[in-house]
Amino acid sequence: MVQKAERVGSPRSRGGNPLRKPIGNITRGTTNPNRMRRLDRWLAGPQAWRLRTAVEPLVVDLGYGASPATAVELFERLQAVRPDVQVRGIEIEPERVRSAKALERPGLSFSVGGFEVPVPGNPVLVRAFNVLRQYEEADVAAIWALVQSRLAPNGLFIDGTCDEIGRRVTWVALDPERPLSLSISVRFGSFELPSEVAERLPKALIHRNVPGEPIHAFLQAMDKAWLEAAPLASFGNKQRWTGMCRSLRDAGWPLQEGPSRWRLGEMTVAWDAVAPGQR
Repeated sequence: MVQKAERVGSPRSRGGNPLRKPIGNITRGTTNPNRMRRLDRWLAGPQAWRLRTAVEPLVVDLGYGASPATAVELFERLQAVRPDVQVRGIEIEPERVRSAKALERPGLSFSVGGFEVPVPGNPVLVRAFNVLRQYEEADVAAIWALVQSRLAPNGLFIDGTCDEIGRRVTWVALDPERPLSLSISVRFGSFELPSEVAERLPKALIHRNVPGEPIHAFLQAMDKAWLEAAPLASFGNKQRWTGMCRSLRDAGWPLQEGPSRWRLGEMTVAWDAVAPGQR
């Protein structure tokens, strides 16, 4: 059942005063180990510079769910980038936090909170996966703005969704001012057409996969390019996916990064190319 988020208003009108109660609702909390590996690989790869250059290497896993496994994995993966990283798992359900406390160690902690991100300082990375999916589309902009207001200057907020074992993953990346990009990452062999990832689009886009919307046009272009790249399948799906990405870029879609990411079954497109239209 979809839960409607509390109205959060404008974060910049709060005057910096601490909020008295967590903002948000309890999620279903379902998770599995290694479910977020595709996003974590991106954070520890092309986005690693944000953590390496941060004055305060603070990272927040917001709404980690009934099990803290993915928060622990995030901590261990980011330690390879920045050994002194501080990862804070935040959950709105106190019992989930109490259960996670046994796993605390230097650099990894857990606390109660919501979209207000109640941590000292400003995090350089905030990950909220399979969280906003359970809210109303109309609430997304306010939730984004609230979390963005808590970011460090070069900080990044990731709002993403994935399937139960992390084979189909999408996420929106936002800096303190605006959405930057949409990323899609899939396991080869888990789909016939790339557009099947549509069921795992973030909340801001999942209801927009209809004719006339930019995200629909992009997914259709992916399918067309994938089918046209079929002759490359004899060399493997990595080559076929890379060929699809090259065709999309040649057709004018503003894909970011390049073949080193494409070979992983990943692509990132500028947000302006897929952002929801007015309706």
